[in-house]
Amino acid sequence: MRKRNVPIMFRLNRKEAEALDKKVKKSGISREAYLRHLITGVVPKDAPPPDYYSMMRELHKVGNNLNQIAKKANALNVIDVKRYDETVKEYERVVQSIVEAVVLPQGIK
Repeated sequence: MRKRNVPIMFRLNRKEAEALDKKVKKSGISREAYLRHLITGVVPKDAPPPDYYSMMRELHKVGNNLNQIAKKANALNVIDVKRYDETVKEYERVVQSIVEAVVLPQGIK
């Protein structure tokens, strides 16, 4: 059985429908998902630019490299572990802020 089994139909004029379709297209999600987000008080953000994903892949590669270096350096006991940990936390904070700024929807204020 479907989770969503209550159909709701309402009508829009041409201008309203065009505005909705424009926002849906910019968000990159379906019309139904867009409306569900709005109902729950969340305004979907526009889909991220095409280079966002390649940028994030690069950041993750750097993060993975940092992690590998840290494991090896920690085993050899040749780096300042506290400083490294702070750097990794900062890196994770930056990645999260990029995701929040570009991808995650915002609540209605």
